[in-house]
Amino acid sequence: MHRALITAALPYANGNLHMGHIGGSYLPADIYARYCRARGREIAFICGSDDHGVPALLSAREEGSTPASVVHRYHERQIEDFSGLGIEFDIYGGTSSPNHASVSQEFFLKVLENGFLEKKKSKQLYDPEAKMFLPDRYIQGTCPHCGGKTLGDQCEDCGKDQDPLEIIAARSAITGAVPEIRETTHWYFRQDLLQEKLFDWLSTREGWRTPVKNFALGMLRQGLKPRAVTRDLPWGVPVPLPNDPDAAGKVLYVWFDAPIGYVTFTKDWLEARGRDRERYADWWKNPDVPIYHFLGEDNVVFHALMWPAMLLAEGTYQLPTNVVGNSFINIQFPGKDETKMSKSRGTAVWIRDYLARYDPDPLRYYLTLIAPEAQRATFRMDDLFRRNNDELVGTLGNFVHRSLTFVQKYFDGKVPPSTPGDEPSELMTSLAHLPQRLGEALDSFRFKSGLALVMRMAREGNRYFDHQAPWRQRKENLRQCGGTINVCLRIARSLAVLGAPFLPFTSEKTFDLLALKTEERAWEKASEPLEQGRSLPPPRPLFAKIE
Repeated sequence: MHRALITAALPYANGNLHMGHIGGSYLPADIYARYCRARGREIAFICGSDDHGVPALLSAREEGSTPASVVHRYHERQIEDFSGLGIEFDIYGGTSSPNHASVSQEFFLKVLENGFLEKKKSKQLYDPEAKMFLPDRYIQGTCPHCGGKTLGDQCEDCGKDQDPLEIIAARSAITGAVPEIRETTHWYFRQDLLQEKLFDWLSTREGWRTPVKNFALGMLRQGLKPRAVTRDLPWGVPVPLPNDPDAAGKVLYVWFDAPIGYVTFTKDWLEARGRDRERYADWWKNPDVPIYHFLGEDNVVFHALMWPAMLLAEGTYQLPTNVVGNSFINIQFPGKDETKMSKSRGTAVWIRDYLARYDPDPLRYYLTLIAPEAQRATFRMDDLFRRNNDELVGTLGNFVHRSLTFVQKYFDGKVPPSTPGDEPSELMTSLAHLPQRLGEALDSFRFKSGLALVMRMAREGNRYFDHQAPWRQRKENLRQCGGTINVCLRIARSLAVLGAPFLPFTSEKTFDLLALKTEERAWEKASEPLEQGRSLPPPRPLFAKIE
């Protein structure tokens, strides 16, 4: 594989990012993108803000502002948060751009032309006080499936789709009024016509995470229903049917136009690089280019079912190679019960608040360590601090710092010569195999396992240092002492190169401390020894303790 298209789910541009957002979608996507770049693969890492739909409207209404101003403000904040965490997209667009409107409308018309959109009248909830039809997320109530609190068309607790008309004790999220049932006209996506194709495709997918595949197959076995892909809203991509009076005042459903944003942003990225926008087909319509979607639990139904159905209905795109979905990350505050991390519920730790106090890599480390790859995980700030102090400071940072300090104190700041024949064969074999083993883990999206391999090598380095006791060797056999430190520096280099997808800021510091040139930071050189006699700068700690 020499090229890959990587996307991360588009966050709503109506609020700040929290730990759950990062751990569920953006961090694993960034780790994988960094790994691919390190392996010399050409990638397009695509993301952007989801600007349309109810969230921006609700925020604007609460603030007495406009959706456009809300979207712009939070879009810029999201860019700052991602940058602060070292999450490096090739492009971060926004679905409110004029380019996106035209791409979405073209897609809609193609699906209509192919016979997968049906116009029909339907009953919908209407707020008599606000004098407007209520889109899904404007409706609050009780889920008819699990009895939990719900908003609109999908329950946050059980994840099931639901008909807003079936919500128990429904209320308007705008005014709190009991909504009335009135008739309106919408265009429905006939995803039910594609159910057999979807099942055949999904059944043959290999390498998908079990919860993602099982959930999607379960939904297919229940049977897909036609789904409205237009809404009565003043904010969104207008339905591109100017000669149809029923289309007046209607926009595309946010979950129809949002994934098309991946295509829009790919075109914008190519244009920004001085390339023809239409070369997007080289990425989206080329069977030799794998497409990976990274997302959280609540987006699985859209990326594993609705989006592939849309692509089949349009007829010219490749389907996703893998939908890499994580479960939810819960949070537990001291002295309180564990609860779901949620922006709407206010149960979250905000990225902006964290970055104002602490370094980014400890958070990247902890979120990868607890990544909910197979089941839900729990975020605890005190556990993050403990892991930082015990593992990053006490293990990884300690190993690198003690090795470099020894170079400065006893070898004039220069890499000592190795001692052929004295190198520990078992440790050297483990070090030589580490790039391949880590690559296998990351290529199968096992990021927790990959990070564990890196930290295991850091522990082995510490054990080797303690066993060799260079503080004693320098008094008895300086040559042998130099060989020990040479091996330690070789391990430090490997940790920096192979740890870079997880801890990019730490790796950059280590590269500088080892005086490694750009070409010496390559993945294939991770296990090579450092050049004998190379001058190294004075050491400094890689991590700080959090009290």
